[in-house]
Formats: sequence, C-alpha cells, structure tokens
Amino acid sequence: MGLWYRPVEVLDEARDRSAWSAAILLSLISGAIGVVSMDAFHTQWAVDRTAALQLVGLAEAGVLTASLALGAVAHAIARTLGGIGRFAPTASLFIVLFWVTDLPRLAIAAWLPTDATFVQAATWTTWGFGYLLAVLLIRGQHHLSTWKSTAAVSVQMLTALALLRLGPGR
Repeated sequence: MGLWYRPVEVLDEARDRSAWSAAILLSLISGAIGVVSMDAFHTQWAVDRTAALQLVGLAEAGVLTASLALGAVAHAIARTLGGIGRFAPTASLFIVLFWVTDLPRLAIAAWLPTDATFVQAATWTTWGFGYLLAVLLIRGQHHLSTWKSTAAVSVQMLTALALLRLGPGR
C-alpha cells in the first residue's frame, strides 16, 4: 500500500478514542521546553527562582489553554464544513499531532538561535509534516474531502506557524 497508508490506518483506528492524557502531557512538555529555553527565563532564574517557577506555571497554563483552543477550532471548522466527527477524539488527537510534530523543532531551538538556518529548516519541515497529518486526521475523523479537511486545519496551523514557530524568538 505504501508509506502513506500506515499513518492513515493509525488515524482511522483512533477515530473513536480520545487522547486527553497524551494531549495534556505533550502540551506540558512542549511548554516547559519552550519556556526553559528562553533567555528571559534564565535571567529570572538568576534573580528569583520562585518567580521563575511561577513564570513556568503561568506559561504552562497558557500553553494548555492555547492547545485546547487549537483542537476546538479544528473540530468546530470541520463541523461547519459538514464533518460528523466527535469533539473529544478530534480535539485531543489534533493536540497530540501538533505537539509531537513540534517537539523536534523545540528541542533544536532550545540549543540554537531561533534565526539559525537549521532551526528555520526544522520549523518548516515539522510544520509541513504536522499540517499533512492534521489534514489526514480531520479527513478521517469527520469524513470530509481532502480540500475541506485542508480548510478545516488551515486557520490554526497558519496561526501556530506565525505565533509559535516563526514568532518572537528568545
């Protein structure tokens, strides 16, 4: 069947299952890597460790809220376009896909400057792979055409690209 068949098969098997624990765990890990790798955190850590840890806690709450919003928007747009999928599997699996595909970029950006060519290449590669998987997920979860699935994930994936992956650096 080919290389693309296996991811589609896995997404089809996950159609009726939610993955909230994985979504929350990946959001927390990604948020922590993102915050701890910022110069502002290191500066605050040197001055006041309690305040730095409070900063991490606030950032984690923000990442969890934003992640839920990304998943909810993907589900809402898919439903608006005629999709029939359920909220919990769609939103939670979208969050898992989003953070799994972003973790390599986060790990690289934690050690290299965000404007480095290698980091930018990783950004575009992981974003493109995540976009493709998100389209496959929405297509399978909501039984939509590829074009409608692409439209359903475009808003949040383009926003995420602008804000999280290409946005303000360290």
